[in-house]
Amino acid sequence: MSSNCVNGYFSRMTEQLSDPLPELERAVAERPEDARALVALANHYWLIGTGPEVVGDLASRAIASDPANRAGWHLWALAEANPRERVARWQQVATRFPSDLLAKANLADNAASLAGAEHDYQAVDLAIATYEELLACADHPDQRKALETAIATLKKWKF
Repeated sequence: MSSNCVNGYFSRMTEQLSDPLPELERAVAERPEDARALVALANHYWLIGTGPEVVGDLASRAIASDPANRAGWHLWALAEANPRERVARWQQVATRFPSDLLAKANLADNAASLAGAEHDYQAVDLAIATYEELLACADHPDQRKALETAIATLKKWKF
């Protein structure tokens, strides 16, 4: 391999491994109303553990700029620290985007978690109903089995 080929390879490799944070922050500074840039920065902040406040703020700005940006809504719901409020946010996302199965899965999972932590039968009912919605459109056998197991388990819960 020639020296130029090796240098080109390592150059591309280090470009891919470099931290995208400065570029993402620059994009938001240059285009503060660009929902895609806001979501990209919020997502990166989430992944590096910056914290829910910063992520939630960026996600809220993204939603204000583009209410149809599902990724902004997902980050907004994800960033809520209070479990009950997080369930309410996932309900809003699932209602706004009725075909968004990931939002429904997050709603069901968060409702089940809330139910277990707070012995809340309404949250159990919400989790069951949402898992049943997911089951109705699940076509993969492993998905169906997991959903059926979750539903059966939740129906047996007694506090």
